[in-house]
Amino acid sequence: MQIALAPMEGLVDDIMRDVLTRVGGIDWCVTEFIRVCDRVLPEATFHKMASELAQGSRTPAGVPMRVQLLGSDPVCLADNAALACELGAPVIDLNFGCPAKTVNKSRGGAVLLKEPELLFRIVSEVRKAVPAHIPVTSKMRLGFETPDGALDCGRALAEGGSAHLVVHARTKVEGYKPPAHWEWVAKVQDVVKVPVFANGEVWTLDDWRRCREVSGVKDIMLGRGLVSRPDLARQIAAVRDGVDVLPMDWAELMPLIQDFWRRVRVELTPRSAPGRLKQWVAMLTRSYPQANVLFTELRRETDCERIGQLLGVEPLVAAA
Repeated sequence: MQIALAPMEGLVDDIMRDVLTRVGGIDWCVTEFIRVCDRVLPEATFHKMASELAQGSRTPAGVPMRVQLLGSDPVCLADNAALACELGAPVIDLNFGCPAKTVNKSRGGAVLLKEPELLFRIVSEVRKAVPAHIPVTSKMRLGFETPDGALDCGRALAEGGSAHLVVHARTKVEGYKPPAHWEWVAKVQDVVKVPVFANGEVWTLDDWRRCREVSGVKDIMLGRGLVSRPDLARQIAAVRDGVDVLPMDWAELMPLIQDFWRRVRVELTPRSAPGRLKQWVAMLTRSYPQANVLFTELRRETDCERIGQLLGVEPLVAAA
C-alpha cells in the first residue's frame, strides 16, 4: 500500500511539500503541474517548479518527488518529459484531471477526458521518449460532465503505457463538491491491469477506511485532506503498519506553521507571503479549533513583521 501527496496547483508547492513530508507517512509527492504548450521549456522552469531536482528529486525529509506535466500536444509533452528526466525526474506524471476553466480552455487537464484517443497518444509518446526505467503515470477524473467515459479513459491511459493511474472520483463539472464516487474507482480498476490509486474526499481515518472498502483499491492519494490535517498520512500509515501513533496536536503543528512562514516570507514577495499563510491556516480550521483563533488574528493583517510576531517567529535580518 502506498500513500501519496497530491499535486495541487497554487497550494502544494515545494514549501508545502517540505512541511507535509516532514510529518511522515507520505511515500511520494508530485509537483504542481508544469504547463507545456508548443515548445521545450527552459531548464529554469523545471527547477522553479521542482526545486527538489537539485537534491536528488527528494524533499528535505527524503521523500521522493515526481514531476507532473500538463498539456495536449503529444510530441511537445514527450520532448519536455525527456528533458525533465535528464534533469533528474524519477517519474513523469501526466495531468488529465485539472478542473480549472482557464486550463481547460487551453486544452489542458480534465477537458482531454473527452478524447480517449488523444490520451492514448499522449501517454504513448511520452512513454517512448523517456528512459525505460522511468515510469510514466497519469492522474484523471471520472470525466468532464459525466462518468460515462471513465472506463474508456482508464483503458486508454493504461494501454498507452501508464504504470499506474490516480483516479479523482469526481467529474470536472463536480469540481470538489462532495460526495466523491469511490465506486467508480473500483470500476476503473476492474478494466485495467495497472494499479489504481483512489483520490478525493478523504479527510479522516474513517473516510480512508470507507474509501478503501468502497473502491476496493489499497493505494491512496491525499490532497486537501492532508493539507488540512497534516498527520493524516501518518495516521493511515500507522494503521497500515500496525503501530499506534498519537494524533498531531496544535503544539506539534505550530512549529511547522512557523517554519512554513519562515520559508514563505523569504521566497515570496511581502505582498504575496501573507496570503499563502492565510490560505493554509484557513484550511487547518477544518481540523483544529486553534486555527480559527489564529486565522481571525491574521485575517486582515498584511504586515509581515506583525505576522511574524503573531506566530512567534523572529524578524528577518537584513543582509550586511
